[in-house]
Amino acid sequence: MAACVDKWHPMHPGRLSSAIYRFLPDCTTDRLVAAASAGAAASGSGGNCCVSGDDVWDELRAEAQADADAEPVLRKFYADLVLSRPSLEAALAEHLAAKLCVTGALPQDALRDLLAGALAAHPEAGCAARADLLAARDRDPACNSMVHCFLYYKGFLALQAHRAAHGLWSDGRAAAALLLQSRASEVFGVDIHPGACIGCGILFDHATGIVIGETAVIGNDVSILHGVTLGGTGKDSGDRHPKVGDGVLIGAGASVLGNVHIGTGAKIGAGAVVLRDVPEGTTAVGNPAKEIGKKAAPQRRPDEQPGVTMEQRWLDYVN
Repeated sequence: MAACVDKWHPMHPGRLSSAIYRFLPDCTTDRLVAAASAGAAASGSGGNCCVSGDDVWDELRAEAQADADAEPVLRKFYADLVLSRPSLEAALAEHLAAKLCVTGALPQDALRDLLAGALAAHPEAGCAARADLLAARDRDPACNSMVHCFLYYKGFLALQAHRAAHGLWSDGRAAAALLLQSRASEVFGVDIHPGACIGCGILFDHATGIVIGETAVIGNDVSILHGVTLGGTGKDSGDRHPKVGDGVLIGAGASVLGNVHIGTGAKIGAGAVVLRDVPEGTTAVGNPAKEIGKKAAPQRRPDEQPGVTMEQRWLDYVN
């Protein structure tokens, strides 16, 4: 994914100090770690970040086994998609291929091989997928287990299809990347250009109608609700889409348009139309969006950022 590692990319070393939840280099934990460890995992050794123990995959398999034991009708379903697979990446490739294939035109086996190859070539996508599973488990009160997110949550699945597509796009395989984008948009109702750069620990809650443009950048630990657009403002080419900082929360139906910057820990209210920069730690609502109240106090604990707490009320910030 090196094609978009610039100063706005969530994996750029200069931005890692603001990341909230990071994995250790073996991708096995969601506890807070030092920025130095995060930098090593993201900037230099990302290709080897998922080589040892895998707590997320182990927990997901245990949840799948418990469900299969409790509901015999699900045993084959869980076995085919989870329990018989050697890794999360293999399970993702199989599951997405079954969802995105087209009978007679796009065979499931060929699509599985395409997805598996993209994930193998970009191990950072698998690390990000694990962070996304933990984000859904920890932030979505309707998510009782990670295996339910993995199997049923179209926001999670659309995001993982994008991660594979982005890997292909970065490798110069635009036709294959656009194929995945098109199929994911048709199946999941989520349209993410494969050029968009998206960080780790992302939650697309409900997800229907999310649109993200080619040059958009989304940081780490961001939560986006349904009907959100991160788009352009016209026919301009080049860098024309929003840049969203770490820990941001974007409410349902909001539109952020143009090459504007949403600062770390900002909150965009439901239905807002954002046409200019939103400073760090502020709340913006309305059409056109305006900052309301006072700027939030500096966040001492990164897990208190809106993108993690999912707190959508704004009255606490009014003078």
